[in-house]
Amino acid sequence: MRSVVFESFGEPSEVLVLADRPEPEPAAGQVRVRMAMSPIHNHDLAIIRGKYGYKPPLPAVPGTEAVGVVDALGEGVTHLKTGQRVMLAGASATWAEFFLAQGAKLIPVPDAVSDGLACQLIAMPLSAAMLLEDLQLQPGQWMVQNTANGAVGKTVAMLAQARGVKVVNLVRRDAGVAELDALGIANGVSTEQAGWEERVQAITGGEPIVRAVDSIGGDAANQIMNVVAAGATLVSFGAMSGQPLVLSANNLIFKQATVKGFWGAKRSEATPPAEMARLIGELIRLAASGELRLPVEASFDIADAARAAAASDVPGRAGKITLTA
Repeated sequence: MRSVVFESFGEPSEVLVLADRPEPEPAAGQVRVRMAMSPIHNHDLAIIRGKYGYKPPLPAVPGTEAVGVVDALGEGVTHLKTGQRVMLAGASATWAEFFLAQGAKLIPVPDAVSDGLACQLIAMPLSAAMLLEDLQLQPGQWMVQNTANGAVGKTVAMLAQARGVKVVNLVRRDAGVAELDALGIANGVSTEQAGWEERVQAITGGEPIVRAVDSIGGDAANQIMNVVAAGATLVSFGAMSGQPLVLSANNLIFKQATVKGFWGAKRSEATPPAEMARLIGELIRLAASGELRLPVEASFDIADAARAAAASDVPGRAGKITLTA
């Protein structure tokens, strides 16, 4: 089968190649899935660069989330059938024509949910849902997030809106506000122009912003802390800039702020199955009804994975870059 492989850690556009590998055979409890579409996430690129929370043994096949069709069932898998459309996250080696997954982790996909949405519906949106739960916001309270036009940011904004939580959605360029508007996401603010803090103040009407989510790192963390209220909590969700978190002593001391980190993989491990099922059910319902929309900007065949990875690194995308087999 065709498969994307990297034999050394480095820039994805340089180390990703297409290889011919044996078609995997499912063991007991496993399912072989024919991949239909798999997204390129920031953490996928970080894994390939060797800069994530773990390093896979090399050579490795990247890819951690996908939608596809059940191709073969391992012994003991009775709740699924061949030809059934399924999705999953927290997987491995999905950038290939076929990949293996634990049958218990596969989620049937309703016909109303497209491949483009299903392939990215679990990993980042589920992290967003768990993040929103951990923020413990009440209806009517304010939070602020940056990279609001990313998959997590969009999902946080849409879930928060459904729950009555108010969100200031920061983006790094003016065009990003229009992207949010097109998806029905309000309170978009571009930090490209000076004076954006006053725009935030106008949107909230001076009401306190009690939670902040930073996905950039570097100076962006301190910028977002400048607009929160005393006693606020900042959650570090990501580090797109690749820079250490920068926070002024004034923001920490005089605002008596709390700073904590969030990692979806660890949160998932500690989440009871019933809660996980509830959150995934909420995501599927919102996706099927059209209330949750996650656009795909471009799809590439896996033979063009290196070019797709480069496209995923380009700032200002209006949607996810995906791979097809």
